[in-house]
Amino acid sequence: MVVGFLCLFVGTGIWSLNSLGVNIAALGQGASNAEMFIRRIWPLSLPSAEDVLQQTGITLGTVFLATLLSIALSLPLAVWASSVTTPSALHQFTSRGLIVAARAVPDVVLAILFVRLFGLGALPGILAMGLHSIGMVGKLYADAIEQTAPGPREALNSIGATRAQRLLTAVVPQALPAFIAIGLHRFDINLRVSAVLGIVGVAGIGFEMTNAFARLDFGLGISWALILLLLCLLTEMVSTSIRRVLLRGSGDVEFGAHGFRTRLFRGRRASGTNMPPAAPRTASPTGTARRVSPPLSFSRVRRWLYVVIVVAALMASLFGSGVLETRASAGWAGFATTLGLFWPPGDAGMLDRLLLALLETIQIGLAATFLGALLAVPVGTLAARNISGNRVVHGACRGFVLAVRGLPELVVAIVFVVVIGLGPVAGVFALALGSVGLLGKIVADSLEEIDAGPLEAMSALGSSRTQRYFTAVLPQAAPALIGGLLYQLDVNIRSATLLGLVGAGGVGFYLLQATQTREYEVITLITLMTFTVVFALELVSMLLRRLVR
Repeated sequence: MVVGFLCLFVGTGIWSLNSLGVNIAALGQGASNAEMFIRRIWPLSLPSAEDVLQQTGITLGTVFLATLLSIALSLPLAVWASSVTTPSALHQFTSRGLIVAARAVPDVVLAILFVRLFGLGALPGILAMGLHSIGMVGKLYADAIEQTAPGPREALNSIGATRAQRLLTAVVPQALPAFIAIGLHRFDINLRVSAVLGIVGVAGIGFEMTNAFARLDFGLGISWALILLLLCLLTEMVSTSIRRVLLRGSGDVEFGAHGFRTRLFRGRRASGTNMPPAAPRTASPTGTARRVSPPLSFSRVRRWLYVVIVVAALMASLFGSGVLETRASAGWAGFATTLGLFWPPGDAGMLDRLLLALLETIQIGLAATFLGALLAVPVGTLAARNISGNRVVHGACRGFVLAVRGLPELVVAIVFVVVIGLGPVAGVFALALGSVGLLGKIVADSLEEIDAGPLEAMSALGSSRTQRYFTAVLPQAAPALIGGLLYQLDVNIRSATLLGLVGAGGVGFYLLQATQTREYEVITLITLMTFTVVFALELVSMLLRRLVR
């Protein structure tokens, strides 16, 4: 099954590259264009320090609030979408459909709606990114729940625990490290997405960059792009450090008998069962009962410190982004009128061109994922600590993956459009470069988590490093790699739609055209077409995960 999938993936990737005319020679041909562009933007026009601080605060606040909103909405959907926590197939299918629908509706389309209601500012971006992020966060949260061990759930079920007790006591603690990592990763993604939403009026660095390019002030536009790039890199490094600290200490985070669940369910034992008692009580020297609490430890202090940091960040984001000052500009009546323009969907007499553009978008996603995988597999292998065997090589490859993951796709696409010209080739190279970052990390993490037993056994038999890699390493990491490829393909198809807004090919060009001409029925049709592709890919992904598991 794994071999068949890989053959299909390679075949469709090569077919897409040939159909789009992607070749390395295109980069060489654009060298003169790159030189002219550099001369035009140099020296850079730098914004004032006050503007940089203000727009950075707005951008970070918007992204933080959007990520929190997506997490709050994704958790119940993930619980309903997982077979572990929801036995009803109808509920699972409905929840998966809602998650895919959120992922398929472009955040730009959502931003257009909310800009219509609330006007320019941060709130449209918070709502658009928050609702759209459910597609990724809900999917990965559901997958994390699916991968929890059944032993604790079965033990609690045998003593009559309720479904809520099993969820909070047996499922959440196992999935919590993954929940944290996914939330932080989504924050990174939303920061890069904020650049795209600046096109339709969402406040922040992306909005300033768009206005500068619209005025043909390329020096100032590139300056804002570099500021966003630096912010993405810093955020990625901080996020990676936080993930490592939290996941390293996840075993110390006590969510068991003395954690919040005991306090939540204190005095609510299941009838007819022998639930463990609440906190033990002992007699004090005066003869009165007193509760024995866990001693104050570094892990408990650290947990409260995390809570304080999150609350402080929430308050700073609410006031710094200006979202509290937002007022509905057009009113609900105007919003309802605009919403009514989106239905029924229509093609404006260009259905054939839309279908060809959708096929081109799929090909861009396939070609970019294939090219990204070609580089991500060797780089990710060398970035794995247990495989590279050299600290310098491991650190360099990890640093390269980190740097690439911090590049905003929109900024990279603009550069390739300038160098290569308008068309799908620029979109393929931009998304392929971004794919190296995520796929490289997935490969490295998957290889570091393999069982060392088979590797040591083959080493004892005197096998070469190549034999050990292809026999003992890759087969163990294959399920995670396939899941990563399918996820990256999903991301690239949706990103290809958005990169078309800056001339990188695909159906995004028609999405931009429909937005500018206010042909809302065409936007709806493009959204439905994208939803169909993403939902079909989700079904294939679910099937492959079950077969490979």
